[in-house]
Amino acid sequence: MRKGKHTYLPEAGIYILNTCSIVGPNEGRGRFSSYYDQVLEDYDWDCKTHEKTEIKMHKFVIEQVIENSNLGRSDIDCIVGGDLLNQLVASTFAAREFEIPCLGVYSACASFGEALSVSSFLIGKGNMNNVICCTGSHFGAVERQFRYPLELGTQPAPSSQYTVTAAGSALLSVNYKEGVPCLTACTVGKIVDYHICDANNMGAAMAPAAADTILTHLKDTGRGEDYYDYIFTGDLGKYGRETLYYLCKKQGYDLGGCLNDCGALIYKDKQKDMQGGSGAGCLAAVFTAYIYKEMRAGNMKRVLLVPTGALLSKGSSLQGESIPGIAHAVAVEMV
Repeated sequence: MRKGKHTYLPEAGIYILNTCSIVGPNEGRGRFSSYYDQVLEDYDWDCKTHEKTEIKMHKFVIEQVIENSNLGRSDIDCIVGGDLLNQLVASTFAAREFEIPCLGVYSACASFGEALSVSSFLIGKGNMNNVICCTGSHFGAVERQFRYPLELGTQPAPSSQYTVTAAGSALLSVNYKEGVPCLTACTVGKIVDYHICDANNMGAAMAPAAADTILTHLKDTGRGEDYYDYIFTGDLGKYGRETLYYLCKKQGYDLGGCLNDCGALIYKDKQKDMQGGSGAGCLAAVFTAYIYKEMRAGNMKRVLLVPTGALLSKGSSLQGESIPGIAHAVAVEMV
């Protein structure tokens, strides 16, 4: 059911039956170390390339979320997945092992929000019963594609973010299960471009899109900024989070009491990873590990997930193009 300009409310319950997360060593030393299902001891995981490691990570979280939900592969109607590599090779190569219908999505680091939204549309109209959402990223693979190979030892800028090595999956279902959160609304974001051209400052490029989506969601639903216990953006980083707060405050919305950013939170302060984390696995891992488990424990009741994406490529940056941003909002509540 459409509400307002860009927000959709499921006509029936969409339950997040279970989740699974896996992260790299650096993330495992971060703030949510005790919440992850698995922490890798190294970035290779017995694979010859970082791309193959990322494929293996996707396979792990898909397989484990099915097993954790006491379901079989034949019970899953579709896998909706994405990553940051060309042609989505990490998520699609992983899905080929399962013989389950697959849809690939790409909104850069906002891909997990797109996956949740698309899955809600598939389930909400009764077309499917069980859908897995899965996105991820690997530091070494993403650096090679978007910036420079690690072997060059390129010095990061203070305004840049560290691409997380992580993958997260969530199993959405029409089948009710007591004590699990429910997906109650999704707002599909539009592309917003403030003509930021600095590829080392993606928080500034993505913050305007996050502000537009959050304010659209609140206006469409008629909710105030105090409706949610927390609003978690994807990977704006510390500076981008401040920019988002400022943009919303200018429009009359004070998010100071509820605004958090997964990229700014995923590492401990002493790790000194510039502005924090980024990547398609950033919010996916934080949600499927920390947020989901805290909701099931009763410590959070209403959460708005707002994954953020910078729609650039190495080619577009070298050609002098600006960096458009996008953000999707997904409401998850204990009902």
